[in-house]
Amino acid sequence: MTELEGRIALVTGATKGIGLAVATDLARAGATVLLNHRGNPDQAQAALRTVRDVRPDAELVQADISRPDDVDRMYREIRRRHGGLDALVNNAGITQDGYAIMMGESKWRQVIDTNLTGAFLCCRAAGRMMASRRSGSIVTVCSTSAFNPPAGQANYAASKAGVLAMVKSMAKELGSYGVRVNAVVPGFVDTAMTRQMPPDRLTESLHGIPLGRIGRPEEVGSAVRFLLGDTASYITGTSLVVDGGLIS
Repeated sequence: MTELEGRIALVTGATKGIGLAVATDLARAGATVLLNHRGNPDQAQAALRTVRDVRPDAELVQADISRPDDVDRMYREIRRRHGGLDALVNNAGITQDGYAIMMGESKWRQVIDTNLTGAFLCCRAAGRMMASRRSGSIVTVCSTSAFNPPAGQANYAASKAGVLAMVKSMAKELGSYGVRVNAVVPGFVDTAMTRQMPPDRLTESLHGIPLGRIGRPEEVGSAVRFLLGDTASYITGTSLVVDGGLIS
């Protein structure tokens, strides 16, 4: 499986969960994968070893995507070392749950700054690179919370709904430059974030999934790879939902 052979792919939040699964899948498909991490060196090195077991040319790139200066530095380094970028996967995201009427501004801003502003900063920088070369593909990992927001996630749901709108707008802006922009929308997936949910809430949620089980990170990874690859060459501005039928 070498459908992405010779391409440079950046995955944000790539050191665990869905991000690591995506990075590993893209490496298996032949891409040189750049694993972005915010600043946990032990976790980053462990993730790099995992991906390099598949393809030895994987690299780490450190940046807090919520900080414009960090994003600019990361993309300058990518341009210097690789000349450009063929694929971007916006995966980095956080949660800071709490009821809206009791939510402090810090919780609101942290989630919006990372999930929405961070995705915008990375899309803007990647879009400029890709437009100049008249090719490239961007996939942003979203959430079913954008369609069906649960109580206690006003900040997270707003950030993800904003991402979906941004994807559609940027797809229209960049299409004439040969750049495709799409989203993958996972439901409940077996990650550290999901494991933090109260067991009774997770059990209740599983009852609403027609396939009757939680998803695997690898299942999201294969959807991302599809949208990045040439078999999806006429797909842009869309959202591929990977949720076992949860919001169908």
